[in-house]
Amino acid sequence: MSSDDGILETRLVRVRGQVQGIGYREACVRRARASAVTGWVRNRMDGSVEVMLQGSPEQLDDMCVWLDEGMSAALVEELEVTEVPPPFTRFDAFERLPTL
Repeated sequence: MSSDDGILETRLVRVRGQVQGIGYREACVRRARASAVTGWVRNRMDGSVEVMLQGSPEQLDDMCVWLDEGMSAALVEELEVTEVPPPFTRFDAFERLPTL
């Protein structure tokens, strides 16, 4: 894989730890939009946060680093990253979804 020559990847990330009730999703939305990453973020009933990311491999690597370490109020215990194989839905923006 070279640079982001049109390569589009999709990753589903589950973030576990102290990540609800601290503005984590809103910060995630701001960071993703600033990084031109599309997809969505939502709370899960088990206390985790689920994030669907779409962009170049480099953009997604940067977002995963941010999800793990980028918000000082969060205490991330585990980052579970799953590559979503094509074909996948193309996202136009990055949104916050209701809790699942």
